[in-house]
Amino acid sequence: MIDWHFFIPACFALNLAFGPNNLLAMTNGARGGVMFAQKAAVGRLLVFTPMIVISALGLSVVLSTSAIVFSFVKIAGAAYLIWLGISLWRSSSELDKSNGAKGITTLYQAFRSEAIVACSNPKAILIFAAFFPQFIDANAYWYSYFLLGLAFLCMEAIASFVYAFVGRFATKIAAGKLPLIQRISGFTMCVFGMLLLVSPQPQRN
Repeated sequence: MIDWHFFIPACFALNLAFGPNNLLAMTNGARGGVMFAQKAAVGRLLVFTPMIVISALGLSVVLSTSAIVFSFVKIAGAAYLIWLGISLWRSSSELDKSNGAKGITTLYQAFRSEAIVACSNPKAILIFAAFFPQFIDANAYWYSYFLLGLAFLCMEAIASFVYAFVGRFATKIAAGKLPLIQRISGFTMCVFGMLLLVSPQPQRN
């Protein structure tokens, strides 16, 4: 039987952890509003869903045991995060010149970024490879994995909403500071990319 009393608060704390996808939600919330950010966040949920299925099938072992595969995922993800960070920083200059009228990311671009970042999100890899297995009911393996996955996705959607709201609220109280917020987001995204490069492989218990 799943220990929900421990899983829900522990998992939600992980969902709320400041990471690349949540930073994207905050940035998208600042630039396009909460609903815009929520629609874009569907991209991460669509990626996390098959990742949960792969974990249930046991293929997440590959990420925790194969140095080659894990290194490839890590380097590709880090490169994208750094590229995304530089793009955010450069587009902030356009916002300066246009007073925010240009440089707004389209919904498709935001959706795509959420999905790509989710593919190499170290937080998600850790949760699916090392955290989920601790709560699986061996007598109802697939059903318990389904419930855990559904609960994770619901809490991830809530977390993205929280960060989108924070981003939107920040622009309300700091009107005209969107270029600065975007530069900070771009710099932080580059930091996440560099941290991902030195991140260790997740370990399965």
